[in-house]
Amino acid sequence: MAKPRFTREDALNFHEAPSPGKWEVTATVPMTTQRDLSLAYSPGVAIPCEVIAEQPETAYDYTNKGNLVAVISNGTAVLGLGNLGALASKPVMEGKSVLFKRFADVNSIDIELDTEDADAFCAAVKLMGPSFGGINLEDIKAPECFIIEQRLKEEMDIPVFHDDQHGTAVICAAGLLNALHISGKRIEEVRIVLNGAGAAGIACLELLKAMGAQHDNCIMCDTKGVIWQGRTEGMNQWKSAHAANTSLRTLEQAMDGADVFLGVSAKGAVTQEMVKSMAPNPVIFAMANPDPEITPEEAHAVREDAIVATGRSDYPNQVNNVLGFPYLFRGALDIHARAINDEMKIACAEALAALAREEVPDEVAVAYGQKLSFGRDYIIPTPFDPRLIHRIPPAVARAGMQTGVARREIEDMEQYEQALKGRMDPTASVLRGLNARARAAQATMIFAEGDDPRVLRAAVQYQRSGFGKALVVGREADVAEKLAAEGMADAAAELEVVNAANTPHLDTYKAFLYQRLQRKGLDQHDIHRLAGRDRHVFAALMLAHGHGDGMITGATRKSAHVMELVNHVFDAGPHDGAVGVSVVMHNGRIVLIADTLVHEWPDEEDLADIATQGAQVARELGLEPRVAFVSFSTFGYPVSERATKMHVAASVLDRRGVDFEYEGEMAVDVALNPKGQENYPFSRLTGPANVLVVPARHSASISVKLMQEMAGATVIGPILSGVDKPIQICSTVSTVNDIVNMAVMAACKARRA
Repeated sequence: MAKPRFTREDALNFHEAPSPGKWEVTATVPMTTQRDLSLAYSPGVAIPCEVIAEQPETAYDYTNKGNLVAVISNGTAVLGLGNLGALASKPVMEGKSVLFKRFADVNSIDIELDTEDADAFCAAVKLMGPSFGGINLEDIKAPECFIIEQRLKEEMDIPVFHDDQHGTAVICAAGLLNALHISGKRIEEVRIVLNGAGAAGIACLELLKAMGAQHDNCIMCDTKGVIWQGRTEGMNQWKSAHAANTSLRTLEQAMDGADVFLGVSAKGAVTQEMVKSMAPNPVIFAMANPDPEITPEEAHAVREDAIVATGRSDYPNQVNNVLGFPYLFRGALDIHARAINDEMKIACAEALAALAREEVPDEVAVAYGQKLSFGRDYIIPTPFDPRLIHRIPPAVARAGMQTGVARREIEDMEQYEQALKGRMDPTASVLRGLNARARAAQATMIFAEGDDPRVLRAAVQYQRSGFGKALVVGREADVAEKLAAEGMADAAAELEVVNAANTPHLDTYKAFLYQRLQRKGLDQHDIHRLAGRDRHVFAALMLAHGHGDGMITGATRKSAHVMELVNHVFDAGPHDGAVGVSVVMHNGRIVLIADTLVHEWPDEEDLADIATQGAQVARELGLEPRVAFVSFSTFGYPVSERATKMHVAASVLDRRGVDFEYEGEMAVDVALNPKGQENYPFSRLTGPANVLVVPARHSASISVKLMQEMAGATVIGPILSGVDKPIQICSTVSTVNDIVNMAVMAACKARRA
């Protein structure tokens, strides 16, 4: 499988457009009328101010403090780049902020402090305490990071957590628990060697010792060798706390007979000879990034019994901090915690370990393109496991309540877990699953409109994202010129450009097309013009002959016209089973609307076909379909001839005996609003509909475009379903990302076919 890659320009464009940076502030209350403004600010805001002054704990009720974390750095240890300074650390801190939101629905603000003085840093953070429910320290060099965190934990009454230390420690501990379980060993008995005596390494050993590891069984090494009792060179108080009573002096000596190796050091620090010398069933956590101390291939070449984890996503058992910090803070915030203590970190690690031992949901297997099960190559949950949000925070919250750091008790844990499930945006998991399946498919995608810069950029992005190969229909000189104008001159060499002048298959294409169209009023000259000059037809012919796996078109021509051209090559008409389904994603909800492309005025049989295809697309997206035939009428009132067919269409599905939920006719608010559905207890839908079948193409198109333009909804589609080959037709207003999303959908269908 190809690995995603990007250029310097890709990274800069991502951070620059559509607006500079990675997050913005949006209001959670109405801000439209004078009354709204009076309540949000003066004079209405005075009332909660007075209440909070009298009862400070009510700040969690009347402000966003209870769901707001500050990500704070001075830029002295930015990723693996070193001391870049406060300003240059801002992209990383913005990124951390959006990870908080994406994985645990925690609001976060990045703050960069322009000082390397620990006293000044602590003073600034302490003064900001009233604003936040927690502080996440990031990318601060050692030893200042130890001093800063300890002082702030002592002086502040909200959680202070240095993720570079404790985030790595928690995930490492979770993986180690499971690795030892598989190896049949106990943490109290194993001999652990740690290489890398920085912030993360020291935190790892501290947490493991809190979980039962014995002091003299833990050998810490740095660049000067083993840290032993009595050593003076290169020492500080934090290293000294972990100095072992041992005669070992080098990493090589320490590795002889060791059960566990933990690496937070540098590429190549561990040799195959060292691995050979380890105890049976060795556990190797080579967590240096981007390149581990020893690769899994190198370790397994000399020790098949080794369990290996790294910090990289392209190897099994990734030690990824995103498994920890969002959920630690989620649980801590929800109990209004004064701190995140060792017990909460251990609870997080144990919950992660327990989750990895359970059966993995199908949606995770689909997203990763493989079946995952607990074992040597799966000891840590994947970052996109949907269970993390409702399994880890409750464990953290329980530990916090039991150890007395909670200001608020969660009385109904089951209700709390249900509330956590509702926090997550399902659109992210759908798009992630599609991307993973597309990468597994490695489809060759035909981009028909190589004369459009958006299409060219999408083709480059498709290929660089590791989805497969992009074929562009166009002229090489024109493609190169347009890419250069977009600042992507280097990408021209990456793309394969195809046209009628350079293909050896043109005669085959024309013969095929003539066979299909000779009795539809087209002569040889017409066939030559279509096959040799029309990019849409040429691309469709390529696809029909297996010279690509999927086709993307429509960005430069109206969809109705493109459909006419595609129908010259494929049977994609209303009575051929073709249906257009648009996916609308907005505010964490996903709704499919059909038919937005093929059927102009469907009858009840057509509507039943559309519903069936819509349900199929929903399942391809990982959704359990609930179909509603929508109208302005609900269950027979008001009576209208135009609503009748929507009612009858449900009866057609009754007759067909389909295997998905459906109901109708009903108004859109009844279909989508649980409160509206309560008025109709006889309805067969068990929840809000996620597939809307509308009376006609014009109403479908109006609905989708209105949501897109007025509400800012993300739209994928219309997805052309029911055709032999994956063909996706974009709209003329499609962005580069829209086109890439359509290519991803086509790739997923290519894999299934």
